[in-house]
Amino acid sequence: MSRRVRLGVNIDHVATIRNARGVSYPDPSRAAIIALEAGADGITAHLREDRRHISDADIANLAAMLRERGRPLNLEMAVTSEMLAIALKHRPPAVCLVPERREERTTEGGLDVAHGHNWIAPFVQKLRDNGSRVSLFIGADPLQIEAASRTGAEVVELHTGAYCDAARDGHTDQAAAILEALVAGAQQAASLGLEVHAGHGIDYETVAPIAAIQQVAELNIGHFLIGEAIFTGLADAVGEMRRRIDAARAPD
Repeated sequence: MSRRVRLGVNIDHVATIRNARGVSYPDPSRAAIIALEAGADGITAHLREDRRHISDADIANLAAMLRERGRPLNLEMAVTSEMLAIALKHRPPAVCLVPERREERTTEGGLDVAHGHNWIAPFVQKLRDNGSRVSLFIGADPLQIEAASRTGAEVVELHTGAYCDAARDGHTDQAAAILEALVAGAQQAASLGLEVHAGHGIDYETVAPIAAIQQVAELNIGHFLIGEAIFTGLADAVGEMRRRIDAARAPD
């Protein structure tokens, strides 16, 4: 029987809506509880340098709330001294190191681990020593995957944005080629002893081919689910995504 794929729900954009009015609602912690009750296995939140959505208070609240419920917080963060101090303080079960540029709308591309090894590896070690499992958000590039395996990180999260964009835009051949690279990347990472996660840009139409990759253990999905929640409610959106993930990995 195929291994069940975990679903991490990113609640960043609940905070985006809250911050648009500078008020206290909607509360990302409430969204996290709803997502967990609807079938999510954990919660992801990205604390950005400019605090454009998730705040320091959100991380403190989420860390405490999820710890009480025995569910993991996956803290996405840039490789900076400020973010390292925050992660060391809150001790999230999982940390995903991501590239970050102030001018980008969302995370574009993966970490350049091959050229940043001497900067990234000490971060990985400090986070692991503090009790966090560390993931590196990278493209499905053999060079980056091999480099990731030498940092001490236990997990890689493969960037699926290019595949999802090509598939949604009807570029069938391009999407197929990118998916093939994701499959090869997942196989390479697993062969090096890394757990494989995937995320970015995933929606109902693109989730099945990614969830069907046998080495993928976890998907992290956010923006689409928060957008879909406007029309169907967050519980229904998460529940439907959970159903589609499970169907993709069901035995033939």
